[in-house]
Amino acid sequence: MPEASMRREPSFGQGRAQAMILAAGRGARMRPLTDRCPKPLLEVHGKALMQWPMEALCRSGVAAVVVNTDWLGAQIAGRFGACFEPATTHGRGQAGESAGRLRIVYSDEGRDFGGALETAGGIIRALPQLDEVFWLLAGDVYAPDFVFSDAAMQGFAASGKLAHIWLVPNPDHHPNGDFGLQESADGSALALASADPRYTYSTIGLYRRALFAPPYCAIPAGNPHGVRAALAPILRAAMDRGEVSAQHYTGLWVDVGTPERLAQINQRHRPTRP
Repeated sequence: MPEASMRREPSFGQGRAQAMILAAGRGARMRPLTDRCPKPLLEVHGKALMQWPMEALCRSGVAAVVVNTDWLGAQIAGRFGACFEPATTHGRGQAGESAGRLRIVYSDEGRDFGGALETAGGIIRALPQLDEVFWLLAGDVYAPDFVFSDAAMQGFAASGKLAHIWLVPNPDHHPNGDFGLQESADGSALALASADPRYTYSTIGLYRRALFAPPYCAIPAGNPHGVRAALAPILRAAMDRGEVSAQHYTGLWVDVGTPERLAQINQRHRPTRP
């Protein structure tokens, strides 16, 4: 790896981002649709798939986001540029909600390391650009009614936990789920690495930078050598120490993993928002 490439980090001069959208996947199961178009740009009800959460982040007052890219990543940067603003009337959103602007910085893993760094590797690469507490979400999941609320972020920040994740009912293509839940006396719930019943991780969560440091992770912030690493082992280690909270999400949620699922949501699931 060239020394200059190892040193290169995303540039973000106006404060750290409060969210990260994962958009570096190849989308192999979506072929041939993804042979010429990155999966997060495939359209759902007339918008790029990743535009739905970007608009939701704007409505919730999030000011900045990191987007990691690899496969056909230049198309994503070309589509949204350095600043995204929803197309609303007089700067107002649905039912009078404010619609802010979202500053974007790109973490180009393909350019810097020749390929995607997996979920945790990509997060750690972008970590210097992320706030102490930040939203994490996937650019290929359709959850149009999810609210990235400031109250949820503030509550998580005050909790001292290292992560808070949203779990959904297991879809047909993932019947065994990912994590369990344990109700606590205070009404909160802890995520468990192994418990029944199990639910599916929605890919939506709130995270603290400290999760991506020892004892859970040995890769230095910025991931200068491009180490590939999965998120699940880090989460499970933190769950074993009671450091991950969770809650159910029962709204519309689709992992858009195949052309058939993409066609289904375009045909059947009309969004409640324009």
